[in-house]
Amino acid sequence: MDANLRARIATAAVGIPLIVWLIAWSPPWLFATFFFILTMGALDEYFAMTFPRGWRQRLAGNIFGAALALAVMLSGQSAAIEYFGAALVLVFSASLCFREKLTAQLNPLLRTLLGGLYVGFLIPFIVLLFRRPDGRAWIGWLLFVIMAGDSAAYFIGRRFGKRKLAPLLSPGKTVAGVWGYLVGSVMVGLAGAPWVFKEFYWLEIFLLALALGVLGQVGDLFESWIKRLSAVKDTSSLLPGHGGLLDRLDSVIFPAVFTTAYLRIFHS
Repeated sequence: MDANLRARIATAAVGIPLIVWLIAWSPPWLFATFFFILTMGALDEYFAMTFPRGWRQRLAGNIFGAALALAVMLSGQSAAIEYFGAALVLVFSASLCFREKLTAQLNPLLRTLLGGLYVGFLIPFIVLLFRRPDGRAWIGWLLFVIMAGDSAAYFIGRRFGKRKLAPLLSPGKTVAGVWGYLVGSVMVGLAGAPWVFKEFYWLEIFLLALALGVLGQVGDLFESWIKRLSAVKDTSSLLPGHGGLLDRLDSVIFPAVFTTAYLRIFHS
């Protein structure tokens, strides 16, 4: 077992029980406070990465992102905010198809707006999802679907990965890892559904888990694109074996926003 894998396992051994406790038993205010602190940490990582020598831009960006995060968390169950978040996910995902053009246009103002919207506005959707009457179940299911996909991609990619998925964005990702991610997400999604949801349809759970697996990888690639523009490997070294907070949240952000909007439309 190499040192990186040992570090990943050690970090997960501490982080997973904490997340399980927060989802299952913490009061809503504590859950929201915890993720607001995570959002602030991720904002600081983002702006330290994109403005390594500009403390004024970093300060302004952190304030802007914090204001957006508070606006989302204090908004309650707002359809307009949830639909706008879903639209942002679509725009950010589509931007990966035009990254060569966007690279030249990512000036300081756009970097600030991007950080505020991507980190400050979208991460708090985890709190919005948690606040639903059945939010604890959905948050738990979503996180384990994403973690299962991420773990499957890691091991299958290392074992069978030869063909690179997007070498310019993320040199370590392989096509085999993508398939591993999707299979892992769907298997855990289907296996966990009877234990989490009182009523569910197999086809709906299958399609949801598949969609979350796709969005988790798109979100990972989107954050990798930002890191490549900033010429960094990880957003920080806070979490041994995993990088920074944003490195851990990147594959959860898009799925959380999608799930919140999906439930608003089909299960409100």
